[in-house]
Amino acid sequence: MAPYYRGKMDKPKIKKVASVSPAGKGKPVRRRSRYTKDEVREIFRRFSIQRPEPKGELAHVNPFTLVVAVALSAQATDVGVNKATKDLFRVADTPQKMLALGEERVGEYIRTIGLWRNKAKNVIALSRKLVDDFGGEVPQTREALVTLPGVGRKTANVVMSMAFGIPTIAVDTHIFRIANRIGLAPGKTPDAVEEHLMRVIPKDYLFHAHHWLILHG
Repeated sequence: MAPYYRGKMDKPKIKKVASVSPAGKGKPVRRRSRYTKDEVREIFRRFSIQRPEPKGELAHVNPFTLVVAVALSAQATDVGVNKATKDLFRVADTPQKMLALGEERVGEYIRTIGLWRNKAKNVIALSRKLVDDFGGEVPQTREALVTLPGVGRKTANVVMSMAFGIPTIAVDTHIFRIANRIGLAPGKTPDAVEEHLMRVIPKDYLFHAHHWLILHG
């Protein structure tokens, strides 16, 4: 992911909020944000001043290459992925071209990335599914995206946001840790943190929220 950014930003006053008691036994407790609604808005207002247009680090030229890049980034650095895909995307920037290249050739381009053999299989498999089921176009819904081999909820959210401008937030290990550490959107699972962030982050700041949180570190 992008390198952490530790800017000089005054911390808003923190208001401690007690946890909510369950209405009955066996019911899950929804953990509250440490901040009030106004404090959360102020946090993201300051982020927007520091970094008005934060950008993702993964190089891509279209929705398809973004899907491939994000899928390859699992257990790998963005720098490493960009180094491998620089030449790959020059010869294969569509599902059809990727299929023509073949699994063995794809593997040759990405062998510097961890788990490259399995990832090469997934790249070919997702390319084939895009051609067979989606007319060679990357779908814009999470439900459709997660049917692609090697694409999970986090990858789908990244693609929806970066490729199609759909406000959502991808919760990776960095976002999960940050949301819990600073008490913005505590949760026991990535899905719980995602749901919490979607509730507390003001809609007008949601589009860049993922990158702001990562850059803030």
